[in-house]
Amino acid sequence: MSPFHLGIDVSKAKLDCALRLPDGRIRHKVVPNTPAGFEQLHSWLAKQAVGALHVCMEATGTYWEAVAEYLARIEGMTVSVINPAQIKAFGVSQLVRTKTDKVDARLIAQYCHERRPAPWQPPRPVEQALRALVLRVDALQTMRVQESNRLEVARDAVRAGIVEHLGWLDQEIARLLKQIHDHIDADPPLRDMRTLLDSIPGLGERTIAALLAYYADTQRFANARQAAAFAGLDPRQHESGSSVKGKARLSKVGHAFLRKALYMPALVALYKTDWGRGFRERLAAGGKPPKLIIGAMMRKLVHVAFGVLKSAKPFNPALHNRLTNA
Repeated sequence: MSPFHLGIDVSKAKLDCALRLPDGRIRHKVVPNTPAGFEQLHSWLAKQAVGALHVCMEATGTYWEAVAEYLARIEGMTVSVINPAQIKAFGVSQLVRTKTDKVDARLIAQYCHERRPAPWQPPRPVEQALRALVLRVDALQTMRVQESNRLEVARDAVRAGIVEHLGWLDQEIARLLKQIHDHIDADPPLRDMRTLLDSIPGLGERTIAALLAYYADTQRFANARQAAAFAGLDPRQHESGSSVKGKARLSKVGHAFLRKALYMPALVALYKTDWGRGFRERLAAGGKPPKLIIGAMMRKLVHVAFGVLKSAKPFNPALHNRLTNA
């Protein structure tokens, strides 16, 4: 058990750090969110005579990754990366009414001291590269949709430039998709996992790459429910007494990119595959509306993909031809 706890509020430009000492006192430090800033933080911690240290930070975009990887390599440091929703809920429980970077860092340090979150393990470099490639394709695809919409109402003075940009976007997306394919091919573990996921009817190559980018390391999750919750696909219910009975909805407290990546595959599975049709018919017979059924299939795809990767066994349709819960 670490006697020192460090909370880091991460932003693009800086790291607001709050070091909780064993006696409960807090010391603050702000450093740039750069390799040089990481070195400054390490030197400052050494001056504080810090022994075993547990570091906590929120998973905010990608800004936390570099400092988390740097600190995780230092002997005696345990790094935890936590969902921002957990810190928000903890702040409410502590009646914290002020929100500044300094206050947030202090709150994260206190959370780390009280809750002892699980250690974070950095992904393999090959998985980090795959994640970057997949997210880049998604960004370019979003840009392409925006440019296509602009082209519909563009004046002649700018039409040629938009058409040229669309052509470049198509070429770049195609190049990146090939790079993703070759990247997975070059790594035997990823290649084997791609083969396993390819056995699931309804999943295409781009969806498989997105799943591998975030679920290749199945040890990150204790079970399939945690894997689904990571994508915000866990159900959220609101009931109180006999009068308040809200409809079950997806929590959406998780990775939005994964939900976006799974939407179309869920539709394909529901309407184009035998196992998906059976799933849809069972839920529809129970009175479930179409939108809920789509969300349930998105969650089901994560459960199935996680199970396939965890067991290292391909999809078995016989396991999904019996009545199951959404």
